[in-house]
Amino acid sequence: MFEKILIANRGEIALRIHRACHEMGIQTVAVHSTADADAMHVRLADESVCIGEPAPRASYLNAAAILSAAELTGATAIHPGYGFLSENANFAEMVEAHGFTFIGPTPEHIRVMGDKLAAKALMRDLGIPVVPGSEEAIEDIEVAMRTAEDIGYPVLVKAAHGGGGRGMRIATSPQEIRSAISIARAEAESHFKNGAVYLEKYLAKPRHIEIQILADTHGNVVHFGERDCSLQRRHQKLLEEAPSPALNADQRAEIGNLVSAGVANLGYRGVGTLEFLFEDGVFYFMEMNTRLQVEHPVTEMISGVDLVREQIRIASGAPLGYYQNDIHLQGHSIECRITAENAKTFTPSPGYIADYHAPGGLGVRIDSAIYAGYTVPPYYDSMIAKLIVHGRTRNEALMRLRRALDECVIDGIDTTIPLFQSLITDRDFVNGDYDIHWLERFVGLED
Repeated sequence: MFEKILIANRGEIALRIHRACHEMGIQTVAVHSTADADAMHVRLADESVCIGEPAPRASYLNAAAILSAAELTGATAIHPGYGFLSENANFAEMVEAHGFTFIGPTPEHIRVMGDKLAAKALMRDLGIPVVPGSEEAIEDIEVAMRTAEDIGYPVLVKAAHGGGGRGMRIATSPQEIRSAISIARAEAESHFKNGAVYLEKYLAKPRHIEIQILADTHGNVVHFGERDCSLQRRHQKLLEEAPSPALNADQRAEIGNLVSAGVANLGYRGVGTLEFLFEDGVFYFMEMNTRLQVEHPVTEMISGVDLVREQIRIASGAPLGYYQNDIHLQGHSIECRITAENAKTFTPSPGYIADYHAPGGLGVRIDSAIYAGYTVPPYYDSMIAKLIVHGRTRNEALMRLRRALDECVIDGIDTTIPLFQSLITDRDFVNGDYDIHWLERFVGLED
């Protein structure tokens, strides 16, 4: 087992990894920008190293500075968390080339899954259903128009290298396809330094269902059921729950076992999440995330498994120590991503937190690195807390979430807590009757 791990991230996920390490008796090294000198993960880590100015490219995306910090402190492994360099195959290669252990998949798996077209082709070969669409990046507009006609409008133009809703445009007719491709290409080039885009069938009312898997280096793979991530604004997830209100036990077992078998054939290692659109009883693979997900706590709450601890164990060469039949999912869990934004306009609201009180009680968990007196910096993602609840039933979880939101106090800045307080009392949501387009209708921000 590792004696010291460098955490190449910030905020709540850095703190989450630190806690798992300390429970395992592993020392931690925090890296931070000058803007994060007073951050909680820096305060609690055994050691800390400043790696640059606030801009991510000067700090949390500065691979050379991170590797230097690992060398300086004597860390033997690096955990990338999520975001930043977590799905950067070149960074993973650099980590291993310098003699450190990368706590994640192999660079090869990161690279192939980072190319959505290659990932879809691979999954198709493994017998996993994919969303109908083009099999190659769009090079010729006339070919694209014929492909769109074959798929059937509306179609979605998507960046081949990227995520988070960037580089995505809907075309509802031949007249819109040219501009959609042009805009998506420009966005993809701007955000991902790669303008490749492809076409995919636009589904009218799908759910966003993802399957959490865990694989060791000894050929063992297990899945932990699904998470429903359908509540999204502009393709960004705001609330997740597990299990999904839309799936039954047979569907859950069928897709979970199919995914586990496919991942086993890949020789994958570590945690991974396969994301699907689900409509009319059919699953359509979209992409695979080769990292820990923001929403991993809902899976931990219903399974009782610490996924970060398992990541670390697997990276050290340890076997899983259990099989699929040993995984028993119990109850229901819901997570709200609380951001420093206005609840109506979604305008960013960084600044000084004058007062903070975290909710508590049975079945309530909050993953956050904020505290009273902390200043939320304007340079990074606006998420400041994840409120997670667990109940024996979905209704109990909803009642617990309502109470926890009412208890939560974050004064001095705007947050999205009022949005969630309104959302979880809506009849459609309470009934579990929603899809990936529902939230934008709810907040009145449909494009």
